[in-house]
Amino acid sequence: MNTRAFKYLLPLPLYILAYIAFNNRGLLCWFPTIYAWVLLPVAELLIKPDETNMSTAEEEIAKKDRTYDYMLYLFVLLQFVALYTFLNSFKLSVDLSGWDKAGRICSMGLLCGTFGINIGHELGHRVNAFEQTLAKASLLTSLYMHFFIEHNRGHHKNVATPGDPSSARYNEPVYFFYLRTISQSYCSAWKIANEAIKKKGLPVWHWQNEMIQVHIIQFALLAFILVNAGVTITVYFLGAALLGILLLETVNYIEHYGLQRKQTAPGKYERAMPHHSWNSDHVLGRLMLFELSRHSDHHYLASRKYQVLKHHDHTPQLPTGYPGSMLLSLLPPLWFYIMNKKIRAFQPTAAFISE
Repeated sequence: MNTRAFKYLLPLPLYILAYIAFNNRGLLCWFPTIYAWVLLPVAELLIKPDETNMSTAEEEIAKKDRTYDYMLYLFVLLQFVALYTFLNSFKLSVDLSGWDKAGRICSMGLLCGTFGINIGHELGHRVNAFEQTLAKASLLTSLYMHFFIEHNRGHHKNVATPGDPSSARYNEPVYFFYLRTISQSYCSAWKIANEAIKKKGLPVWHWQNEMIQVHIIQFALLAFILVNAGVTITVYFLGAALLGILLLETVNYIEHYGLQRKQTAPGKYERAMPHHSWNSDHVLGRLMLFELSRHSDHHYLASRKYQVLKHHDHTPQLPTGYPGSMLLSLLPPLWFYIMNKKIRAFQPTAAFISE
């Protein structure tokens, strides 16, 4: 067993802080938010990015080391423990202030984005049924199971083209992007699932349609929470799930903003290469998000496991790590000022994807 795998336990403090938030009041309810959006971005401004790749021998060892997989499984379990603790915290606490409730919801929303959707994304690229089931279960905690369908069979096929809902257009504010990507990705998932069921010779409204299965499972979870916790706590859960979704879509925004693949024929594009995604080698963001920020390599070879993702030279680099870049994206004028210059320098002759 390679002990270097344990560096990916760095997200655990966020889980611990969330548990503290769920069981306390006042400022303690906001510790996960402060940790994620203040301490981490500041630290990444001070810590130099690490572009080092594993040697061939190290990569072979890491690919075969199941410790990396077991850690993902652990975090899927912890996500459900966190969800139970979050829901139960409102039943056990009385007279919570709006400030306390908001802090707990934001804390759970962070877990939905960091653990739920992100780990669901990683496991969703695996080929065995067990890990794909864990991926769907992880996405369930944010009510975003259709991501499994659209991301793998839509986004990775269409990334950096006008046909991809998850690729942000040049000069598109992140707030407009939210509306477009959430609605269009959902419709795209239905289209993909409908085409798949038709190929089986079955009608669209058949129980084997993946999107129908997704809705049944998600409505079952909501019904369970509603019956056992009541309307108000169900609304709190929906708020946390929405925050998790917005975190995911903010990540999508910064990963692909303004970049595009060359069209080779009508409706046809060059292969997705490392330079078609924004990359970040900032260490804390890499460890917190299981190397998601080495996104250039992920789109180049989606089957590559997180622990062996590589840095590629001559790829566009974000100005800072994911936490800081996500915050920057929430200020469109400043984001455009910084990022548009980077895009122009990197793709000086490109006809950018526009709204």
